[in-house]
Amino acid sequence: MKFRSVIIWKIIVYSILIALAILSILPFYWMLTTSFKTPAESIAVPPTWIPKTFTLLGYKTVLTKIHFLRYMYISLITSILTILGSLITALLAAYAFSWIQFKGRDTIFMGFLSLMMVPMPVYIIPLFLIVQRLGWLDTLQVMIVPWTVSIFSIFLLRQNMRSIPKDLYDAAVIDGCGRLRFLFQIIVPLIKPAITTMVIFEFISSWNTFMWPLMVINKDNLRPIQVGLAYFAQGESTNYPALMAASTLSILPLVILFFIAQKQIIESYARSGLKE
Repeated sequence: MKFRSVIIWKIIVYSILIALAILSILPFYWMLTTSFKTPAESIAVPPTWIPKTFTLLGYKTVLTKIHFLRYMYISLITSILTILGSLITALLAAYAFSWIQFKGRDTIFMGFLSLMMVPMPVYIIPLFLIVQRLGWLDTLQVMIVPWTVSIFSIFLLRQNMRSIPKDLYDAAVIDGCGRLRFLFQIIVPLIKPAITTMVIFEFISSWNTFMWPLMVINKDNLRPIQVGLAYFAQGESTNYPALMAASTLSILPLVILFFIAQKQIIESYARSGLKE
């Protein structure tokens, strides 16, 4: 009886998980299939789950009516430079908070963590006034420089650095190793999964950013992909295949990046103790 009840319980749990997985995937399936439909079929009632006539008209509309590739290029450049800046600041800050002893270290770190609770609308207006005084509106650096410090990235790398034995540093110092050399030649290779995870999170955050570029960028040739899509959606509000095609193309880099690095993400969480 006990064995039968365990089997029944497993069937119930797996059924719920499968149902939730299907519900999670359903919007993406709908987006992808609608992008291949004709405009008439996309609004047909009852809706069709598989396009009766596959067409690339939606993708052609996206690539010809707006500067879609230009938007993708701007998003890619700003994402890469933001990641590089965040990586340097996060590595140095995480190293200081985990390996260097100084007065008030833990208090300052807790202060950093508390800033994560501050919602973006609270500080976005002062930040806008600062970049306006600097004359950075309608420039690339206004989408990069303010976001080159990530508290979450500092926290993630610090947690991984703290798992490294202190004896390793003592042995490196005896061999004449300096702090920066110890950081970049010994620690960085040991926390590669955490760095990979940080890079992915920063890329997703930078790629999907919308509100800040909408406020500081007015030139069409400097708009990132999310802002460009918003303007495109206003002009093509009833052309659902084109809208879904644009959405599909915009998330394609994120999906590819996730499938390439999903193993490193799981390994990073296992090592950092965040699952506790």
